[in-house]
Amino acid sequence: NVTLRASAMVRLSIERSTVEVKPTRALKIKSADPASMSRLLFSPLSLLMGDAAVKGAKAINYVGAGTIEMLLDESGKFYFMEMNTRIQVEHPVTEMITGVDLVKEQIRVAAGHELSVKELPPFRGHVIECRVNAEDPARNFQPSPGKIEVFHQPGGPGVRVDTHVYTGYTVPPYYDSMIAKLIVQGRDRPEALKRMQIALESFVIEGVTTTIPFLARVMQDDHFQRGDVHTKFLEAEGAYLLKEPV
Repeated sequence: NVTLRASAMVRLSIERSTVEVKPTRALKIKSADPASMSRLLFSPLSLLMGDAAVKGAKAINYVGAGTIEMLLDESGKFYFMEMNTRIQVEHPVTEMITGVDLVKEQIRVAAGHELSVKELPPFRGHVIECRVNAEDPARNFQPSPGKIEVFHQPGGPGVRVDTHVYTGYTVPPYYDSMIAKLIVQGRDRPEALKRMQIALESFVIEGVTTTIPFLARVMQDDHFQRGDVHTKFLEAEGAYLLKEPV
């Protein structure tokens, strides 16, 4: 993530997509922790990628929050893929790991103020984000529009929910099916995983089918817990992840 005004820029983080499987639709689980992020941010390769991202943003006189995505091949060469010229959907991961309010900074920049963040802040704990969609995993993640009869979101230390829905809200069939983002923070990955599992178990949405039970099974998957995941993760683990709860 890069945030800048004029010549001032702070590269806040590298967000690692630990699970990004795409059947007909997308499931994204973002994860970040200080140890892996420090290795990524300050490795020679990462510094080169960061410099390239900064140069690219400056070359077009970009102002505001943005994310530059790159592809890395097995030989260590990296290639520009795209730039998201907006706040990233996964910005809560960066916010919780750094303590920087990206939305606030974006508004400050748009209002003509300088960034309040001048250098990379220390990282805090391990953060995981899950997108909660009104979709049916058993039906190839088809949308599940309708009226939400019950909406009870989880809470507690290290738990954050970003949502616009409520009990009585009608999920329309015309737009993106994401209805909430669930973000948790722990001192380390095991604690964050445990908090996410508890938060998903406590997240009650009735009236529409959601990906909550599916996400809970992802959290329990041995491969995911070990970090042994890839773009074919859903295909490899589908029999377990998509089975109906007992």
